[in-house]
Amino acid sequence: FRATESSAVHMNTRPAGWLSRIEWRLLRRNVVVERSLARWKCGKAEKEMKGCARRTLTGLSGLQTTAKAAAPRSFACGRRAAQLQSSVARSAASRSSSSCFGRRAGALRAVASEGERASADRTDMGGSRGKVVVSVSDKSGVVDLARGLVDLGYEIVSTGGSFRAISEGGVAVSQVESITNFPEMLDGRVKTLHPAVHGGILARRDLDDHMQAMEGQNFGLIDVVICNLYPFRATVTGGEDIAFQDAIEKIDIGGPTLIRAAAKNHKHVTVVVDPADYSSVLDALSGDDAKAGESLRTHLAWKAFQHVSSYDSNVAEWLWENGGSKGEETYAPPEKTVPLRLVNTLRYGENPHQKAAFYVDDSLAEDGAGGLALSTQHHGKEMSFNNFLDGDAAYSCVCDFVEPTCVIVKHTNPCGVASAHEGQDDPNDLRQAYRWAVEADPVSAFGGIVAFNRPVTADLAREIREFRSPQDGETRMFYEIVIAPGYTEEGLEILKGKSKTLRILEAAPHDQGNSKGLKQIGGGFILQEHDYLTPEDIKFEVVSEKQPTKEELEDLKFAWRCVKHVKSNAITIAKGKRLLGMGSGQPNRVKSVEIAIEKAADEIEGSVMASDAFFPFAWNDSVEKACQAGVKAIVHPGGSIRDSDAIECCNKYNVALLTTSVRHFKH
Repeated sequence: FRATESSAVHMNTRPAGWLSRIEWRLLRRNVVVERSLARWKCGKAEKEMKGCARRTLTGLSGLQTTAKAAAPRSFACGRRAAQLQSSVARSAASRSSSSCFGRRAGALRAVASEGERASADRTDMGGSRGKVVVSVSDKSGVVDLARGLVDLGYEIVSTGGSFRAISEGGVAVSQVESITNFPEMLDGRVKTLHPAVHGGILARRDLDDHMQAMEGQNFGLIDVVICNLYPFRATVTGGEDIAFQDAIEKIDIGGPTLIRAAAKNHKHVTVVVDPADYSSVLDALSGDDAKAGESLRTHLAWKAFQHVSSYDSNVAEWLWENGGSKGEETYAPPEKTVPLRLVNTLRYGENPHQKAAFYVDDSLAEDGAGGLALSTQHHGKEMSFNNFLDGDAAYSCVCDFVEPTCVIVKHTNPCGVASAHEGQDDPNDLRQAYRWAVEADPVSAFGGIVAFNRPVTADLAREIREFRSPQDGETRMFYEIVIAPGYTEEGLEILKGKSKTLRILEAAPHDQGNSKGLKQIGGGFILQEHDYLTPEDIKFEVVSEKQPTKEELEDLKFAWRCVKHVKSNAITIAKGKRLLGMGSGQPNRVKSVEIAIEKAADEIEGSVMASDAFFPFAWNDSVEKACQAGVKAIVHPGGSIRDSDAIECCNKYNVALLTTSVRHFKH
């Protein structure tokens, strides 16, 4: 028996489990039989018992030989178990010689029966290509996938709700306990966290010591893992206040562990986290192209790690905002991961030689926050890289206004802005605001982006479609994009008739309350809160002798709202809640003032001017030039050591000067 016990028999993992248990128990019980022989001294019983022992060893030897030669999950094990049971039955014929031996023979018969039952349990697994573990939260398509895998010869093992869905779909499936021999526990927190599962996933099939370790533990291999995770994001962004512990319970543990294990061992294991990949996986598993299968497994492994990474980033973001910051400033955690989801690749970047792509920010802070990235395109050519930049600049600007407003942008700068207001026949009529916005700079407006902060009606759509350039009164205005928070059905159809290429976008205003702005620099990023301050949040303080009129103060606030969205150094000149001229992006402020004055031209008399930062000089510089051109009120942040010069200059020209103590640099 010692010789038999020490012999190393390497068998396929599935029959080895029950066979080794039979082998060990038979050996143990036969040792007892041998000891009984010396005690009982019964010749006939001794002869029968020795015969029983010989037949038992013969049966074990036959099982070992068969297991070595047999293919995985061979039915021969079941036949050997039946032969062994027959041998035990013959040995039991001598039970009349000793009641003690009868009990031993009965135990041997029970062990053999256990082996026979184990073999029977595996009968329908004889042709199996491998095991598949299924544990999904998103169950779309999983029943059809399981059915396809079974048709290919795979065994399905599943957990909880996935098991019920597959079973109710009429597909053969086993519970994960059939692998672990251990029930779920801790309210389902522990289901697949077991060496029998993760050993089966992580074992390298090309390493003998891995396979021997699996055989030693009687663990089977797992070839495919289908898994996606608890809906944590949907839980914490569902619009309802959720208890802290309820959110914690939606943090998946077993799922990420399954996914990461399978992705790590993707040379041998296929991992699937996205239902969109189910059909391609079935195609690959049913094909004979090993190279194609390996390429797909590598791609799916990347996708799996990214899936878990994005999931974990949402959990980390939520925890940081819910106590994890330990009272520190929450806007800048020590480490930060931003989950981005590819929407599509773009034709090119800012220039044709640059590749580009468009991603959506899947951070929790951006959930339901609106903005251009989540817009609906109703019509026109596909969006380009520059379209996204300009479109975002236009829509961010127009959504900053309270009154019905039109903004036209070219190269991210607003070249035309106008608001409908009291004094018009219809203070809500955007048609006049649109005309004023175009007239501010018709040359720049041509080929620009037009944005509204009110839905586009049929009348407004006709105005956009038919309006001629103020330069010649004949040329229809051409635009790249029209953006609005909505369209009437008729208005949308009319606007579509303007051009086949006109991009018509519908978007909700972007709520900047919780989101942060990231800008990339070489080797890193810089982060800041959005510039959310509006004139309603700011105190306008008069520092000159002259007080602004009510109309001038309203225009100053309008100009201040505009200048926030112009690239620094930024200057805006406005009157009657419409932009007359702006200067942007100049290295010195006085040049921006000169450009704005030139744009305003003859309409500058009685206008107001806003500057995004203080005036470093006044005399024969920005302030005096504006006063001499006909500007009647000026607003700037203040804070220069020469602020007194600006005040004296405005007093000389009887111009009102106001400060805000707020700067609006934009780079």
